[in-house]
Amino acid sequence: MLAPQGLPEATLTREDMGFISKLVYEHAGIVIREHKEAMTRGRLSRRVKALGMGSVAEYCSFLKTPGAQDEIPELINAVTTNHTAFFRERHHFDHLRRDVLPRLVQERGGRRGRIRIWSSACSSGEEPYSIAAVSRDVIGSRSDLDFRILATDIDTDILNRAEAGIYPAELFERLPADVRPLLRLDGQAARGEARISDDLRRLIAFKRLNLIENWPMRGPFDAIFCRNVFIYFDTRTKATILDRFVDLLAPGGFLYLGHSESLPQPHPQLRLIGRTIYERTP
Repeated sequence: MLAPQGLPEATLTREDMGFISKLVYEHAGIVIREHKEAMTRGRLSRRVKALGMGSVAEYCSFLKTPGAQDEIPELINAVTTNHTAFFRERHHFDHLRRDVLPRLVQERGGRRGRIRIWSSACSSGEEPYSIAAVSRDVIGSRSDLDFRILATDIDTDILNRAEAGIYPAELFERLPADVRPLLRLDGQAARGEARISDDLRRLIAFKRLNLIENWPMRGPFDAIFCRNVFIYFDTRTKATILDRFVDLLAPGGFLYLGHSESLPQPHPQLRLIGRTIYERTP
């Protein structure tokens, strides 16, 4: 059957599905399982259309050529999932606001002490902005702290959206009344949109990072958020990334995982202290 006029042929053969899955795993560590075939086909179709190609098969053939190296990041962008929300799995932010930040401020305030938090798969930015919101609420306007949030993601397109800090206004209207003011919106960026304030945006550095490649930062971090990310990796990749997180966490620092996730295996330097909250032991 021919594809509708203007749309690429979206058939994805088993061979091409296997090729795409292998390529994404090699470059990003992400496992695309067989039941994701329809989703993968749809996402590849959009990329095929953007390139002016006629079919997913033609796109796969192109990816096998030496000249396709620059296309790999675009492929990763196309197949990665970016579902997130402000204050998603809220108790993590409550823990950070109530139990972690006040102690760090007390320990390090007055001597420009350093506090670092890493949002390791920040997607479109809702997570790091939620971190910034509760952090600003605790820290206030004091200038005797060196506070920064690192927000990374493998998807360059979604990072650009995150850095802009512009979202549909309705997202904020649906937030609980007690956290909505913490995001300090600058008013409407355009009709129906709102922008995160410069005050919060200045706290965050957005960078592209592939979790299975080299990490340029040295830490230590006082908290690392890696939520709803491990579900896309196999056990071996999860274990490797987890070891690297622990290496960068300060003793007494915290690792936050998603509610549907758990450690690939017990780690001798992590102890569970709350729902998907792990503390690094000395």
